[in-house]
Amino acid sequence: MPLLPFTLAALVPVLLLGSAGVAGGLWVWVALAYVSVIAALADELVAWRTAPAEPDAVERGANALSVALALAHFGLMALGVLAVAGATGLGVDERIAGFLAFGLYFGQVSIANAHELIHRTHRGLFALGKWVFISMLYGHVTTTHRLLHHPHVATPRDPNFPPLGVSFYSYLPRSLWGNLREGFRIERARAARSGRINPYVTYIGGALVVLALAWLGAGWGGVAALIGFAAYAQFQHAMVDYLQHYGLARRALPDGSFEPQGPQHSWNSPHWFTSLMTVNVTRHSDHHANPTRIFPALRLETGMPILPYSLPLMGVIALFPPLWFKMMDKRAAHALAAAQGDSR
Repeated sequence: MPLLPFTLAALVPVLLLGSAGVAGGLWVWVALAYVSVIAALADELVAWRTAPAEPDAVERGANALSVALALAHFGLMALGVLAVAGATGLGVDERIAGFLAFGLYFGQVSIANAHELIHRTHRGLFALGKWVFISMLYGHVTTTHRLLHHPHVATPRDPNFPPLGVSFYSYLPRSLWGNLREGFRIERARAARSGRINPYVTYIGGALVVLALAWLGAGWGGVAALIGFAAYAQFQHAMVDYLQHYGLARRALPDGSFEPQGPQHSWNSPHWFTSLMTVNVTRHSDHHANPTRIFPALRLETGMPILPYSLPLMGVIALFPPLWFKMMDKRAAHALAAAQGDSR
């Protein structure tokens, strides 16, 4: 069953986090360990790669798993807000650990799954992914990922592209503000042409509703917890974009356009556990080549740029720019040179 490993890796932490939010104690630390230390060790100590499935054979089951993860997200978000705000009786240390555990899950699994859903053509699946993003005060990514990042990936026109030599700290504000601003510009122009309401009305209005629900459920502590979760998740999403595109620029052509995007413009990760837990967001080159391809069918092929360590570990390394540049600058230059050599 090709979907069973994805199901186990992504849904087991739902049970752990649910127990952590309600009972506290050891459950909090087990949940935190699962989405951090255990995931990192499993990636590095066990060499295993899932074979891509045939899309038609797994589409229905994969969509069902994505729906289950999205619905679980809403429950976990409510529970996480209550737990971190102190409404479920957790101690201070448990609330801090709980914030990290829930936040890591939202940033790694919920966002990856929402990203999967907004690429589905079914209206209901698309809407579900959009509302997962809205619940994290990040609804505009529904626009910017599809209409800005994908068309302009690996060029200066994409706020998510980190050129060679740019640190994550310099990249982060540009990415967050650029997406918000450019997404609004895109949707304002589309609304003017179509006469439809700008979806930013839903993104902002939905965020206000979610904040109001947090206040009704747990007061201002609930609002603070929700904003904290949202900021943490958005930080992780920006980090993943940084890791997956650092330095892999498309060549500018004489007419001012850019060379077609290819597999050489995304970093990939073969590490099995985080790939399963994040519904194959790690197979990024194939996703850009085939944005609607269902996640179990994504391929990882010879010649695609590969990160030296798993995404979580690379994220830690990126927090130390000198170490990051030393590790990645030569790799990025080599990946682009190799691709250009193959094209000649």
